Amino acid sequence: MATTRSAHTVWEGSLTEGSGTVTFDSSGIGQQAVSWPSRAEEANGKTSPEELIAAAHSSCFSMALSHGLTGAGTPPTKLFTSADVTFQPGTGITGIHLTVEGEVPGLDEAAFTAAAENAKANCPVSQALTGTTITLSAKLA
Repeated sequence: MATTRSAHTVWEGSLTEGSGTVTFDSSGIGQQAVSWPSRAEEANGKTSPEELIAAAHSSCFSMALSHGLTGAGTPPTKLFTSADVTFQPGTGITGIHLTVEGEVPGLDEAAFTAAAENAKANCPVSQALTGTTITLSAKLA
């Protein structure tokens, strides 16, 4: 069964001087402030589209890697994944770097790296972001 998740943003004012609030409708987890300075300069307690993409990508990648490892008979004990999304004003998103460290009993470094590369290529968020260069660092804990 397909699922749809929703969020909405209310923006007031110009790009550089205005601000907005993004609301997570599907989960009901709340609202977050967003502004151009929080996107192009310092976060200052506000989120950005790139941070939201990083959250989506790190969680999707972790799920895909866990699924692949489990399917191969080596379920992970723990995966710690971070995603760094680089934004260049005037250019856009210039790259995403995933970093994963895993605790996977019975798996060597090469097999873990191969599973991580597979997850990077096949997680739905990676596939949605195919217009962006995605790089990966993977290691066992």
